[in-house]
Amino acid sequence: MAMSEISRCSYHVFLSFRGEDTRKSFTDHLYTALVHLGIQTFRDDEEIERGNNIKDEIEKAILHHSKISIVVFSKNYAASTWCLNELVMILEHKKSAKHIVLPVFYDVDPSQVKNQTGSYAEAFTQHEQNFESETNMVQRWRNALKEVADIGGMVLQDRHESQFILDIVKEVQNKLHLISLYVPPYLVGIDSLVTQINQWLEQDGANKVCIATICGIGGIGKTTIAKVVYNQNIPRFEGYSFLADVRETSQDCNGLVRLQRQLISDILKGKSHKIYNIDNGINKIKEVVCCRRVLLVLDDVDELEKIRKLMGTQIPFHPGSKIIITSRTRYLLNAHFISQMFDLEASRSCGGLSKQFEVKELASSESLQLFNWYAFGHNFVPESSMAYARSLVKHCGGLPLALQVFGSSLSSKSVSSWKSALEKLEEISDSKIQKILRISYDSLEDDHDKNLFLDIVCLFIGKDKDYTTTILDGCDFYTTIGIENLVGSSLLIINEKNKLMMHQMIRDMGREIIRQESSDIGKRSRLWHKNAFDVIREKI
Repeated sequence: MAMSEISRCSYHVFLSFRGEDTRKSFTDHLYTALVHLGIQTFRDDEEIERGNNIKDEIEKAILHHSKISIVVFSKNYAASTWCLNELVMILEHKKSAKHIVLPVFYDVDPSQVKNQTGSYAEAFTQHEQNFESETNMVQRWRNALKEVADIGGMVLQDRHESQFILDIVKEVQNKLHLISLYVPPYLVGIDSLVTQINQWLEQDGANKVCIATICGIGGIGKTTIAKVVYNQNIPRFEGYSFLADVRETSQDCNGLVRLQRQLISDILKGKSHKIYNIDNGINKIKEVVCCRRVLLVLDDVDELEKIRKLMGTQIPFHPGSKIIITSRTRYLLNAHFISQMFDLEASRSCGGLSKQFEVKELASSESLQLFNWYAFGHNFVPESSMAYARSLVKHCGGLPLALQVFGSSLSSKSVSSWKSALEKLEEISDSKIQKILRISYDSLEDDHDKNLFLDIVCLFIGKDKDYTTTILDGCDFYTTIGIENLVGSSLLIINEKNKLMMHQMIRDMGREIIRQESSDIGKRSRLWHKNAFDVIREKI
C-alpha cells in the first residue's frame, strides 16, 4: 500500500509490532479479529516501502488518523530500531493529542520491557555499540520503553492466545465506545463469501433497497458470516439492527414484541419506545425505517410468515437500505413475498434486487486448519497427533461448529483421549452433528461442569453472566471457573453484552440429554419454558 493511499484513510487502530516475531502468527490473528468486528486497523509492516521522509509520512498518514495505537511487545522487539523509533513517535503523539496507547506484552513480561533485561538487555548492548555517537537517541529508546511499561496494558502470561485476543478486542471496543457483535477469534474459509456479500451491499447504489439470504445447513457458519458483514458495514448506514434467533425468539411469549422493541431501539441508537402489541410495533417500525438508510439482519428465519408478523407488509424502507436474512431454507425468498414486503413506491426500486448466498462445507484443508486452531492454538499439528487429527476432522463433515467444539474439547488432552474420541466417532455411522457435539459434552472433566452446562441450557441462556453467577453460586456451584471451562470447550459464549449465549445446536444437544432421562416430563432433572408450565398444570 503506497503512502499516498494511506494518507486518505482513517483508522481506529494503528498496530505496531516486530514483523519477524509475530507477523504471521499472533499479530495476524489480532488484526483479523479487529477487522472482522468492523474496527478499521492499519498494521505497520516492515515490508512497506520506506522513503527518505518516512517518519513524517507515518506520523501524518497514520498517527494523526488513528485513535489508538496497539504496541505488541515480543521477545525481539527491542532489536528493531524501526520499532523503537516508532514507539517514541507514538508516545510523543500521546502527549500532544488525545491518542490512546495500549501496550500488549505477548511473550515478554512488562518488567523486562521497563528495565530492559533479558533479550532487551542484549538488544541494547548491540545498540550502544552501533550508535556510540548517538547516546541521546539510545536513551530516548530506553525512556520510551520505561514509559510505555508504566502505562500497564495487557499481558498474555498463561492464557490461551484466542482468549487473549478477545480480551484485547473488547478493551479496544470499550475505549472506542464501539458496539460490535461477537465473532469467534479463529475464522477460516469465509473471506471469499464475505467479500461477495460486501460487494453486493455496495454495487447496487444508494437508491436501491436490496434483500438477500445467507443459506446453509445448521452449524455451517451462516450467523458468523452475517455478523462479520454486519460489523464491517454498520458505519455506512444511518441505522442498523441485528435480530438474532428470530425463529426461536418469535415462539416465546411476547417474543415478537421483544424483537420489535430491539429493532426500533437499535435503529434509534438506544432510545426506548413502549410497544403495546404486535400491530403497534409494526407501525413504529415503519416510522423509523422510512427516513434513514438501514442495515437490517434477521438471523435464523425458518418461514416468511415470521417476517410478516414482525414487520408487516408494504414496509417503506428508505432508499439504500439493505436486508439480510440467514436461513436453513434455501429458497426462502420469492417474488410474491418481496412485492408484499416492500412499499415499492416509497422505496423507489426493489425489482430484481434479491440475492442468495449459499454457505458450503469447508474443504478438507480448511477443516484441518480450523480444527488445529482450537485443538492446538496454532496451525501446526504435532506428529503424534497428525493421523488422529485428520481422521477426526473427516468425521466432522466440514461443519465449522463441530470442528470448533470438538477441537476445543480435545485441547491439551492426551493421545489416548484422542484415540478414544476417534473410536466414539467411528461408531456414529451417520455422522449426525448432535452425536458429535455430545462427545464434547462427555469429555468435560467432571460432573460439576456437566451439571452447570445443563442448568445453563435450560434456564440461563441470554442471561447476564454476573446475574447467573450470583444465582448459581448459591446452589453449590463454582460458577466462575465452571463458566470458564465451558467457554474453553466452546460450549458457551459470553457475548459483547456480557450475556451467556450458545449455538442452538449445542442447546438442543443439552436439552436432548435431559429428555433422554425419562419419557415422563415430570421425572426429568430439569425443565424449561413450555415443559415447566405443562408439569405445573398437571400438578394443580
